[in-house]
Amino acid sequence: MPQLNSRKNTMPAMAFTLSLPGSVFFLAMPDLCAFFRPLMTTEEQRHKNPLELTHTDVEILSRFVTDTGKILPRRITGLTARQQRHITKVIKQARNLLLMK
Repeated sequence: MPQLNSRKNTMPAMAFTLSLPGSVFFLAMPDLCAFFRPLMTTEEQRHKNPLELTHTDVEILSRFVTDTGKILPRRITGLTARQQRHITKVIKQARNLLLMK
């Protein structure tokens, strides 16, 4: 443990400063960086409005579902709350019609 500075009765500054920028964490773990990246970029979102998707668009809807069939959360898909609710409803309709698993 560092010794207290007798003049100021404080710990030396080096004991508390960790000069690690936030990007170093993601450079060290590239899988996490890809994990938190939204599925659709802004260019793709302009061409495909998630609110216009229907239960017959199984190929596009499969991007919002894991391999085990779970619906991905908003922080991963990058959708707004309204779009996420619509996608969830459409995926459940497709499941009920046995178009998706």
